[in-house]
Amino acid sequence: MWGPGHFSRASAVESVSFSGIVQMDEDTHYNKVEDVVGSHVEDAVTFWAQSISRNKDIMKIGCSLSEVCPHANSVFGNLDPKKIYGGLFSEDKCWYRCKVLKVISDEKCLVRYVDYGNTEILSRSDIVEIPSDLQFSSVAKKYRLWGLQIPSGQEVTQFDQGRTFLGSLIFEKEIKMRIKATYQDGTVIAQAEYGTVDIGEEVAKKGFAEKCKLTSSTNICEEKKSDPGPLVLRNLKGPIPLWGHRSNQSAFSRPKGRLSGRPTLDLKNENDAGNHVTFPKESLTVGDFNLPSNVSLAKIKQDQKLIEENEKLKTEKEILLESCKALESKVEQTAQELQQEKATTMDLTKHLESTLKTRVGTRMKNLAAKVELLKEIRRVNISIRFGNDLSDAIQVLDEECFTIPASLNELEIIWTEYNMAQEKIKTCQNVNEGNILIAKRNEVQQKLYMAVEVFILEVDELPLNKRLKTLQDLSASLEAVYGQANEGTNSEEILKKFYDWKCDKREEFTSVRSETEVSLQRLMAWFQSTLKAFDLSVEESLTFEDTIGNIDEILEKTESSICKELEISLVEQGDADKEIILNTYSQVLQKIHSEERLIATVQSKYKHSIEFKKQIIECLNNSPNLDHLLSIKKTLKSLKARLRWKLVEKNNLEESDDDHDGSEIEKIKQEITQLRKSVFQEIYREQEEYEKLNSLVQKWFPELPLLHPEIGLLKYMNSGGLLTMSLERDLLDAEPMKELSSKRPLVCSEINGQIILLKGYSVDVDTEARVIQRAATYHRAWREAKEESGLLPLIFLFLCKSDPMAYLMVPYYPRANLSAVQASMPLTSEEALKVMKGVAQGLHTLHKADIIHGSLHQNNVFALNRERGIIGDFDFTKSVSQRTSVNMMVGDLNLISPELKMGKPASPSSDLYAYGCLLLWLSVQNQEFETNEDGIPKVDQFHLDDNVKSLLCSLICCRSSMTAEQVLNAECFLLPKGKSPPNPEKDTEYTQCKEEEELKMENLDKYKGNTRSGEANFD
Repeated sequence: MWGPGHFSRASAVESVSFSGIVQMDEDTHYNKVEDVVGSHVEDAVTFWAQSISRNKDIMKIGCSLSEVCPHANSVFGNLDPKKIYGGLFSEDKCWYRCKVLKVISDEKCLVRYVDYGNTEILSRSDIVEIPSDLQFSSVAKKYRLWGLQIPSGQEVTQFDQGRTFLGSLIFEKEIKMRIKATYQDGTVIAQAEYGTVDIGEEVAKKGFAEKCKLTSSTNICEEKKSDPGPLVLRNLKGPIPLWGHRSNQSAFSRPKGRLSGRPTLDLKNENDAGNHVTFPKESLTVGDFNLPSNVSLAKIKQDQKLIEENEKLKTEKEILLESCKALESKVEQTAQELQQEKATTMDLTKHLESTLKTRVGTRMKNLAAKVELLKEIRRVNISIRFGNDLSDAIQVLDEECFTIPASLNELEIIWTEYNMAQEKIKTCQNVNEGNILIAKRNEVQQKLYMAVEVFILEVDELPLNKRLKTLQDLSASLEAVYGQANEGTNSEEILKKFYDWKCDKREEFTSVRSETEVSLQRLMAWFQSTLKAFDLSVEESLTFEDTIGNIDEILEKTESSICKELEISLVEQGDADKEIILNTYSQVLQKIHSEERLIATVQSKYKHSIEFKKQIIECLNNSPNLDHLLSIKKTLKSLKARLRWKLVEKNNLEESDDDHDGSEIEKIKQEITQLRKSVFQEIYREQEEYEKLNSLVQKWFPELPLLHPEIGLLKYMNSGGLLTMSLERDLLDAEPMKELSSKRPLVCSEINGQIILLKGYSVDVDTEARVIQRAATYHRAWREAKEESGLLPLIFLFLCKSDPMAYLMVPYYPRANLSAVQASMPLTSEEALKVMKGVAQGLHTLHKADIIHGSLHQNNVFALNRERGIIGDFDFTKSVSQRTSVNMMVGDLNLISPELKMGKPASPSSDLYAYGCLLLWLSVQNQEFETNEDGIPKVDQFHLDDNVKSLLCSLICCRSSMTAEQVLNAECFLLPKGKSPPNPEKDTEYTQCKEEEELKMENLDKYKGNTRSGEANFD
């Protein structure tokens, strides 16, 4: 920890004693300068301060005390005034080191915080023992301004002002202390400077202190310890400066020296050193002790006393004059107020006189109006104020509460067992083991069928719809009264509290209503008895007490009772009442919704059970039949053999040297076309059968792939319905696409009137499985939304039997990719937004299926009819990292995102970066791009639509964590766009392009023209 504070002081090697002067020690640090911060002020010349060099000690002490003191023992018994304890400062509830100055009572002690100098009265429970490593000297020192003393007989007000003034000069400020001497009790006599300001001079100028007076026998200027007398016990309440104003507040923190606290008590100094002060040796010269012999010290004292008394009288005179003026002003003000009050009283008296004339009539009218209002209120049902509707709702919920059918639990258990049996069969790869699992599954299936029947019969007997209608009506009626309910925990304690509250309110209301009725009865009885007093025909003499009686008391009681009942009926309920009712309403609504969900669950399970019962009967009566599929396969085999034979005949005739009639070749070609059409029709029928079997496998018969591996059902399922084993490359009349076959073989053909592209991939055993898996994942993502997916569809995937090749069949859209479209007739801004919205939809479809495209560029995005954009497929032989490693450019823009250039893995964000670059390219077309050092284009240089520019900044520049779904919902895609003005040149150009396309399509149909110009999906 820390050792004692080392404020070096030489031992007293020389001292001087003389009459009337206190003993002083020699200080070898004369004129030494210390940088300190003021922490507490005692009077106009005395304060405490901390050395700036010990700021770290302050922090360490605070940390240690915060760890030690909360767990330390409180003090008991006699307290040692020399020992240091831990004290809990009342203002910030933090622990600080302190010494006990005085024991005030058994529970209270006066302590001084030794590291700050301020004092406080603490309870013993707030004073604790601290370990020995914290028992070292104080951080704060007591300082006294050199050459100054408090004037004798100083008034309390001036004493307060002097303290406050010194506090404003030194409190929490860094000041320089030039040491002049040191008392033996540790008080340092020093000259204080704040910048260029001499603090002692300023205090003296203000008159809060005076220069030290000379003694009668010497010429030594002594620092006299002032005795403020009665000022000592005064509780000063001046404003206090805060530590937070200081620049380095962490170095000197709490407890704060407080000007508002008590000044230092006139106690013996803490070290019991007596009244000693240390002067520097150099200042104690012989000449200092001599005064002129012709000066009378008594005369000087007498003159000084007369001057002081004169000044005091002048001050008292000024105060009396000011008091006199204040009293005169107050008398004048009081007279005016008295006059105003007199006028007000006169007006009030006149008003009361006029009011008293109609007092009885007015009071009776008011009472009658209140009675009429009370009649109307009693006719209205105020049960809502006491929660009667909630009580009725709780009663309905409790009396007819719906419970789960007993058969449902049994059904759930058997259903879980059945699903597990199906799952085991699905994962089984051994036929013998599979037969055992099938037998067990069939047993569980029978049990499930019986459980379903029992459950259906039990539910049929339950009034579910009636109960559900009751709950819905109850919920609607309560919501109409109380509105939206707050969410809360389900607690019976809330309902109990509601019932107790309701009983109390009902009892109170009944009591008030009874009191009102009794009061009105007394009033009516008084009116009846009073009739005799005003009936001249009554000869009986009646006294005043018999007739009039205590009518004022009866009226007062009646008015009070009626007002109380009106208050209960009309005044808004208090917050506590509202909280009870709303909490109860929330509980009731939770119970209603819980029961509704339970009924919905039972109804849903009932519906599934009915469907299961119907389907299981059909499946048990009609087991899966593979004959149709096998028949289709047999037909396909025959058709493919005939097709191959016809192709051989055609080739032989074409290569024969004999002259043949052209009609024979044409006839064979027609037969070949018809055979191809039949083959594809059978292939589609085969796919339909596979889909039916796939549905049976998923629902009822997972054993089909295991028991019939020869039909290839498992391969079909694993490929998502994409793979076909019946299609072969040589069955197609394909035209090679030489200009597009730089990466892999591409051929173009026609199937059932649709132009398709056949893409070949070289595969081995491992690559083949990965291609099928990646293509199947892509195909499943497309199949979720199909035309709305924004993706290029995959038609078929098949494997070559003679070569290690896999072929993927996709639609062919000639000259529809962005590169070709922009080269021929660029898209308008409206068309570009339509196309790119479709591309965003495609990215959303892929990313939702956890697929990263990694190959988005202008040749792989298609603008169908210049308004619908779709994304082409990618190279299924490559992984994501392999696809993103290819450098892709659009114009001068690099489509590789910055994070990919840094070697980070591909992510949806990298796809969206490429998307943003394509959108920018379409928006600015042939304008030049400016990029930063990372190759990111600067979007601000272009004049674009604000919504488009905002989207581009998010995708390219800011790289916010934007998703494809958010892009799809961007403002530029949601806001309607106006039609662009007609452009005759572009219309003519588009018409020419369309005619050119139609001509080329005719050439493709005849397979005689040249290969198509333009590009397709390269990947």
